[in-house]
Amino acid sequence: MPEKNTTPAILILQDGTIFNGTAFGKIGTATGEICFNTGMTGYQEVFTDPSYYGQVLIMNNVHIGNYGVKAVDVESDSVKVKAVIGRNLEDRYSRFMADTSLQEYFEAQQVVAIDGIDTRALVAHIRTQGAMNCIISSEITDVAQLNKLLAQVPSMDGLELASAVSTAESYCIGDENSDIRIAVFDFGIKKNILNCLVERGAYVKVHHAKTSFEEAEQFKPHGYFISNGPGDPAPMDYAIKTVKQILAANKPLFGICLGHQLLALANNIPTFKMHHGHRGLNHPVKNVISGKSEITTQNHGFGINPDAVRANKNIEITHINLNDESIEGIRLKDKKAFSVQYHPEATPGPHDSRYLFDEFISLIRNN
Repeated sequence: MPEKNTTPAILILQDGTIFNGTAFGKIGTATGEICFNTGMTGYQEVFTDPSYYGQVLIMNNVHIGNYGVKAVDVESDSVKVKAVIGRNLEDRYSRFMADTSLQEYFEAQQVVAIDGIDTRALVAHIRTQGAMNCIISSEITDVAQLNKLLAQVPSMDGLELASAVSTAESYCIGDENSDIRIAVFDFGIKKNILNCLVERGAYVKVHHAKTSFEEAEQFKPHGYFISNGPGDPAPMDYAIKTVKQILAANKPLFGICLGHQLLALANNIPTFKMHHGHRGLNHPVKNVISGKSEITTQNHGFGINPDAVRANKNIEITHINLNDESIEGIRLKDKKAFSVQYHPEATPGPHDSRYLFDEFISLIRNN
């Protein structure tokens, strides 16, 4: 195995805080909004989740890369995070089934990373100060120059990113002879969400984010799925319009994460930027309908306004976050539509919430 890289690297936060570490992955410079993930496993699925597009990710677990990289353990076709921050990013790995090391993977994917950071201190800082932009460099050491580059990075608040990670061309998966056809709007969909639909017998057509409702209807779907994705949902007028049209047609609809926020916006429920978001595999959520709790996988930096939800007599709250009481799920009383803020497909993560896909299929069949 090669010796660990000792090339100096620097991390600068928007508030002026500086951390020094060593280079990992590609030698270069990267910027984005800093955030953290609390999961202990599934780092490869996390790195390839399109919802992380535009963000620099702190991996909260101490050792990342220790079981290597395998080609099938992905949620999209490429790494979507802008950069990675770790305490111990490992070039050596123990899993004999792995295809390559994390270092080789990051080099191939052109990912800049910084190693040797006190991630506990950094995460504590973000939890206190909130999400902000940052810059990482293993090629530039001049702090003034890096601060100039950092000042040019746009805020995530108001930034539309979903169309940047959506599929370029529509495609179909599953059994074309199935009696259930689902149209998916891809705002950055994870592969395992599609797997969860296909495993339940659905024939699925995935559409680009800005596909019109009229074009999607040509597939003659029995239901619609509104996907997860990156960025601020508020400026996505095109998607909000589509959700309103689906509701007007009284078609069954299921939304996850960004899809949850778009369903809210389509019903005049505003969204807001959270202080530092929810990201990880271990967030407790209560299903207020059944009374049961679920351990969930989450990845979002925006939420829906709880006061506006409770004031809307046509919306029922179905799930609540047990950490901060934020709203994790809603359903419409007069439509066949529901959504959750978290990720029931959970890769990586627990399978407590997979029942939501069953409920969506049942909703379609009953319709």
